[in-house]
Amino acid sequence: MPRSRRSAEPAPAPTARGRGRDRHGRGIRSSATGPYLPPLRTRIDLFDMTIASSVDYLRGVWPELADVVFEVAAGPRSVIPGVGVERWWVNAAERRIVFYRLPIQRLTRLHRNDEFHQRMVIESCVFRAIAELLGKDPWDLAPDRFRHL
Repeated sequence: MPRSRRSAEPAPAPTARGRGRDRHGRGIRSSATGPYLPPLRTRIDLFDMTIASSVDYLRGVWPELADVVFEVAAGPRSVIPGVGVERWWVNAAERRIVFYRLPIQRLTRLHRNDEFHQRMVIESCVFRAIAELLGKDPWDLAPDRFRHL
């Protein structure tokens, strides 16, 4: 009959797994930026800043946008059959526009996936949503901005 390889010593207590655990004797983990630097910019921060800067620019050009409420949500509650996932929602009666971050960021196919092109996609969604609210063409919202000198 084979003997058990277990010893009479008690098993060591399991280690607590937390954020700063010592892994394989390499020391406690810390943040990637260190204690003296600000945290790294995230995709959510970039999205919010791009929406805010585009809205501020268009509010300066169009005074009718002063009372419009702009919001950012993760995504729509449902998918529209035949259309797909909405990128934004405009409620003209309440003067409110909601931008959906995940569909704009993840469902848009970019030929070059860098920060510049991501900003352009977000800005184009802002322009198209505001044009829908005002009943105008997106290119008419800021004609001087796109004029090449």
